[in-house]
Amino acid sequence: MSSRIPPAISAGIGAFGPVRASGPAAVAQAKRGSTSSSGIWVGVFAITMSFAAFTSALFVREGTSDWSHLALPGVLYLNTIVLLASSATLEHARRMMATVRAGQGTRKASAWVIITLLLGLGFCAGQVLAWEELQSQGIYLATNPNSSFFYLLTFLHALHVLVGIFVLVYLAGRLVASHTTLRRSLVDNTAVYWHFIGVLWVYLLLLCRMKL
Repeated sequence: MSSRIPPAISAGIGAFGPVRASGPAAVAQAKRGSTSSSGIWVGVFAITMSFAAFTSALFVREGTSDWSHLALPGVLYLNTIVLLASSATLEHARRMMATVRAGQGTRKASAWVIITLLLGLGFCAGQVLAWEELQSQGIYLATNPNSSFFYLLTFLHALHVLVGIFVLVYLAGRLVASHTTLRRSLVDNTAVYWHFIGVLWVYLLLLCRMKL
């Protein structure tokens, strides 16, 4: 009897299994991974360009006579630590999933994804607290030009964090259910996006601290 594993069976073991798909199945899987990876980098580039445009507008607006400066809420620095910690936990989960075999260790990795998810929610809650602190000081979106930029930049960033949170919810659900057919590209692309969002926030915090 031949010991060769049919392609249909090997393709069904999963992206984290010890056996990889062969033949047409492997080619199709590689193409899907390549397409999704290209898509995430296109998205990262688009987000970068949009925030670069807002930065340029900020520098232009800063030169006007009605520009003033904000005292940034202290919770923003705690939020930064929380978001960077979430990036570390997701990276740990990604590396863990890269070494497990099919059906083994996915639940442990899911715990780290859930921790990342909770930290992301904590970051969003902290941003709301920062907005409420400014509003308690009588500083709103239309109070002055620099407050407008602060609310705009932080709100848009929070929206992108929420997009990442929705993906993390899906990823955690698949891992808790021990779906061994979960594509590796989904995990990697989620990590790339989440790390990018963390780096983007550090940039925005520095920008707000120096210019607003």
